[in-house]
Amino acid sequence: MTLDAVFRLHARTRPDKLALIDGSRRFGFAQLDRMIDGAAHHLAALGVQRGEIVGVALADTAEHLVALLALARLGGVVLPMDCRWQRAEKRNLADQFGAAHVLLEADDPDAGAPGWHALPPGWAAESATPYHDPAVTAESPFVLSLSSGTTGLPKGPLASHQRFENRFMVYWINLGLNAHDTYVNATPLYFGGGRGFSLAMLHCGGTVSLVSPRAGMRELAEHIAAVRGTALFLVPTQIRRALQEALPAPAFPSLRVLISSGSALHPDERLAIQQRLTPNLFEMYSSTEGGGISVLSPADCALHGDSVGRPAFRVQVEIVDETHAPLPPGEVGRLRYRSPASATGYYRAEGEEASRAEGGDAFRDGWFYPGDLARMGPDGFLFLSGRAKDMIIRGGINIYPQDIERVLLDLPGVRDACVAGMPAAEMGEEVAAFIVGDTTEQAVRDACRARLAPYKVPKLIRFVPEIPRNGAGKALKPQLVASLAPS
Repeated sequence: MTLDAVFRLHARTRPDKLALIDGSRRFGFAQLDRMIDGAAHHLAALGVQRGEIVGVALADTAEHLVALLALARLGGVVLPMDCRWQRAEKRNLADQFGAAHVLLEADDPDAGAPGWHALPPGWAAESATPYHDPAVTAESPFVLSLSSGTTGLPKGPLASHQRFENRFMVYWINLGLNAHDTYVNATPLYFGGGRGFSLAMLHCGGTVSLVSPRAGMRELAEHIAAVRGTALFLVPTQIRRALQEALPAPAFPSLRVLISSGSALHPDERLAIQQRLTPNLFEMYSSTEGGGISVLSPADCALHGDSVGRPAFRVQVEIVDETHAPLPPGEVGRLRYRSPASATGYYRAEGEEASRAEGGDAFRDGWFYPGDLARMGPDGFLFLSGRAKDMIIRGGINIYPQDIERVLLDLPGVRDACVAGMPAAEMGEEVAAFIVGDTTEQAVRDACRARLAPYKVPKLIRFVPEIPRNGAGKALKPQLVASLAPS
């Protein structure tokens, strides 16, 4: 079954069930199915054909989700774009992946080039004429899921309808999302989490309520209360903002599921979230190339605070050495995984590039290597040790930044911290620590000397106003290291 086909069934079995909330607008499932048909007819009239790549640079509205499902129905391939990007950014991505069309908001100044369509108000009007293309199947391509690269252009694994539904399985089984939930989407829909969780909820018959990603945490809390939201996904940056707000505890009392993904939370942050936001925190370790890898449940947050949980449904995880041989429990090595949701390569990549992404991520023998170093406990819990490319090699000794970051984040007054390797003539690399908070260099050194081997104690400690991070919350370490160079 294609991803759009289930909406025919929803339209018959739950026609008036609330599917989408967008401000004052409410859409039932029968209406949503007719809108998908109308949008598919509109896009076909614009010249969009089955198999073509279509850039989607739309705002975070109901029509954005309708456009995704309409492209699924007519067999188009979604190329996610941020509507806030400049024209050159959109053009570079469209050229890289060979997009035949780009969908834009009606007031977007970038419209006018061949295939660049400004969609007028009401373009996704309901249609009583079903749109159906029998050549679109579960194995047809659906989305180019873009990796969150920190430099240059991202890579894109091409995921089929079936692989996307396999990703949804993890959300339903490991996170417990279901048709009775009201999921509040507070992240951009071009972003993997916002798109994936919203589509998964609509697919299973649940309700999606849209709130602006620019909303403040107090406004978000009010929105959740107003729609009686039961599920929410936030990246760690948003969660940290919520913790900084003076919100009454628990801030999100109606939530049954709060999902965090993008970068690992600190154990103390997890406990603070459970005490101040909601006790129902699920942390998901995931990658663009294959969706959810592991899940840490609310009960495990206190018992396994340093872990990112156990492997998700139908996900095989191994820790291997540099020869790709599996390592025993407890040993740190390269993490690899495979699942029915995993991509098998990157679109439009050739030769070595076909298996490698920025930073050394790779496909090999059916496994994907996300570039993380990790160890597996004897009870199946997974512990990350940092990025392979971020590992510091000082005088031939491997140093894992996350070991040092844990110590720094345990210090009173430290709100955020990041550790990276900086070039050094004698040792090759030295440890540099970047800290946000109210503490002293002496306190940092004393704590590190007490808990770490001498060679792990930072050579340089730099206090900064904030740690720069990408949209997924991952620290931009090259940017920090570059700031150390004399101007």
